[in-house]
Parts: sequence; C-alpha cells; structure tokens
Amino acid sequence: MILLCGGIPFLWKLSGQISGRAGFGPEYEIVQSLVFLLLATLFSAVTGLPWSLYNTFVIEEKHGFNQQTLGFFFKDAMKKFVVTQCILLPVTSLLLYIIKIGGDYFFIYAWLFTLVVSLVLVTIYADYIAPLFDKFIPLPEGELKQQIETMAKSIDFPLTKVYVVEGSKRSSHSNAYFYGFFKNKRIVLFDTLLEDYSALNKEPAEGEDGENEETKSKTKNKKQGCKNEEVLAVLGHELGHWKLGHTVKNIIISQMNSFLCFFLFAVLIGQKELFAAFGFYDTQPTLIGLMIIFQFIFSPYNEVLSFCLTVLSRRFEFQADAFAKELGKAKDLYSALIKLNKDNLGFPVSDWIFSMWHYSHPPLLERLQALKDAKQE
Repeated sequence: MILLCGGIPFLWKLSGQISGRAGFGPEYEIVQSLVFLLLATLFSAVTGLPWSLYNTFVIEEKHGFNQQTLGFFFKDAMKKFVVTQCILLPVTSLLLYIIKIGGDYFFIYAWLFTLVVSLVLVTIYADYIAPLFDKFIPLPEGELKQQIETMAKSIDFPLTKVYVVEGSKRSSHSNAYFYGFFKNKRIVLFDTLLEDYSALNKEPAEGEDGENEETKSKTKNKKQGCKNEEVLAVLGHELGHWKLGHTVKNIIISQMNSFLCFFLFAVLIGQKELFAAFGFYDTQPTLIGLMIIFQFIFSPYNEVLSFCLTVLSRRFEFQADAFAKELGKAKDLYSALIKLNKDNLGFPVSDWIFSMWHYSHPPLLERLQALKDAKQE
C-alpha cells in the first residue's frame, strides 16, 4: 500500500517541508534525509505497535511467557525508540556524507565505515546498551561459576566475567550467549536458564517495591530452567561456536556480503529509472537510493542469501553440539535441550521443507538423534 499510494515520495516531500521551515533548503539533503528517517521509523513504530501488543499481551500471555505490565511495555518501547535514534541518525548522516565526498570509490569507504560501526556496536552493546533495558549482575561465587571457569580454561577460552541477566522481568523465555573480542570474553546467562536463580521459581518477597513493583512480574512458580550440569552443557555448545570459528566466519561472510551490496549500489545509483519507478522523477536522494536498492532491488538476492545462511547456521549448530559431545556433555545437553524445548513450548515435530527454509537451528528431534549414541554410551 505504501508503494502503490506513493508513501515514500510523500514522506520525502513532507520531510523537505519540515526541514525547510527549520531553515534548511533543498541543498541540505542530509538534514532532509535525517528528518525522513525519523518520520519513517516513527511511522513504523506506530503501525507496528498493535501487532507487538497482540504478540505480547495475547499470544505470549496466553502461553504463560509474558511477565510485563502495560506500563513497563510502553516505557520499554519508548526507551528502545530513543536509543535507536541516538545511534541511527548520527551513523546515517556520516554514511551519507562519506558517499557524497567519496568520489568514484565511495563504496569502499562506505563499507569500511559500516564495518567499523558494526564492530564498535558489538563491542559496546552488552556493556553500555543492553544494561539500559535489563539488569546484569555478576554470577555469584559458587560451584556453577567454578565449573564454568574450569571448562573455559580447558578449551583456552579467555573468560573474564560471567553475568546473569534478569530476563524474567520481561519474559520466561531463556537464553545464553558470549561476547567480546580477543582476550576479553564474557558469558551472559539469562536467569530463566538457571534453575537455582530464576525468579519464576521463587515466591515473591513480602513488601517488594521499586522496579519489581513496577513490572509486577507474574510469577507462576512453574519450575523451569536447567541444573548446573545442563547449564554447562549448553555453554559447551555455545563455546563450541567460538572454538570452531563460527563467529569469525559469520562476520567474514557478513562483511563480504556488505561489500558486494555497496559495490552494486555504486553501479545502480546512477540509474534514474530506478528512482522514477518509485515516484522520484526530479531528484535522486542518496538515502532513497539506499532504500530502493538495498530493500527492494536486492530482495530476491536476500531471500537466496537468507536460505544459504540458514543452511550454514544449521550446520554450525550440529558442529557445536558435536563439540559439546566431545567435552563429555552429550547426556546433559540431551536433557537440557528437552527441558528448554519444554520451557519454551517448542513443538518437536517439524515439516522438513518448512524447517529447512525457516529454522536457523535444526529441529529438536534431529539434534537429539545426533546426540543419542553418545548419550547411550
């Protein structure tokens, strides 16, 4: 409907009028582009709100996952929008400036710039951005922490810190991940993954106030999460991704694709027919060119690429499971996968064609079958 009704040219014209009233004429294309981007993301946030509300307070609520109140939801949404704009607008303005002054080889400079930005964001996300939304606390001293440190040391994983994130105030879904470059790796465990730490397994304390009162976590006292041995097996899988170089391989593939896209953008940006097809007959704004080429022209290519990455991801998952098996964690990973599937209400049976196209992780039964022999041993 946006394309058929000329929504993109209309929004560009409106952004020009707004920037014009602020004293910036048509020659200030970057300013107009930023206004356009702000309006477009605001429109997207507003139109996506009903679906997000339905997903959280109807579907997730129906199946017992939602832990948010309506007030917490809107506060969280506003915070996400503001943080996104604080990152998106400066990065976009610099990218457009580089494209404008880059000459014939602007695509190389633009690619290098996006590479640096992505690496910086990956580096600072867990330390400075994620804590704006969730509380991170160091994993308390004890048996689990000692076991994690011992396992990390056994495979030369340069672990520096282990955190627990209070994901239970938002959802009862569970997860774990690691981040960091070079010799500064950190592991993050969701409290919903840990049987001993999950707030969902505890009675709320009397007289709770502050943030707990605000979120009014809908604790159901449903026993969930994994035992220490199972948590170690899950981490053995995650560390397998690091040991086998999956993270580095994904970064290399992503950057190769990014460079190819910028190169093709440089080839296509001069085609006035592309702009005319989307309602831009007199002007060819760089931001609009990026949107047309990356979002629409590359759409068939992106579908094929997405399928190839899904196939690769599934291969990586099997390899990471095999790595955990080599660590002697097959039996615990087997039981952990069943528990996590149960906690997250995953359906164990999948149509092979649908799962091949959509599932970045192999279906549960396929993973269990790969672990079965080792488990029996």
